[in-house]
Amino acid sequence: MLEGLGEYGYWGLLLASFLAATVLPFSSEVVFAALIAAGMDVWASILYATIGNAAGGATCYYVGKLGKTEWLEKWFKIKPEKIDKMIRWLHGKGAVMGFFGFLPAVGDAILVALGFMRANVPVVMVSMTIGKFSRYVLIGFGTGQILSWF
Repeated sequence: MLEGLGEYGYWGLLLASFLAATVLPFSSEVVFAALIAAGMDVWASILYATIGNAAGGATCYYVGKLGKTEWLEKWFKIKPEKIDKMIRWLHGKGAVMGFFGFLPAVGDAILVALGFMRANVPVVMVSMTIGKFSRYVLIGFGTGQILSWF
């Protein structure tokens, strides 16, 4: 599936980034790095990947805000106990913790928990987008650096 999304260039990257932050358990970084290796513009790739991944993260937040635990288990494979644990951990830390929404394994749970907590939407969205953007900048220029060795 990842190879197929890469064939659609930036739009495939946007879709891969969105899906990686929501329903499907795969990494958009593979498509991202492959497109950079294929000669696509690094900054355009960062932009499309960030937009797609932030939209997926916003979806996680709003699913949490709906409070439907059965959806979390079905679509995100997040157990209610994990959300409860994350809410306890996030309590008192604030909406800026959305920055860590890019982390594998716990990023989705952080965003869903922030939605459950009804954390400040603009702060969550901005901090989440900054985190996702920073990750893609590091991966993008890291990929470029690695490619320069060959």
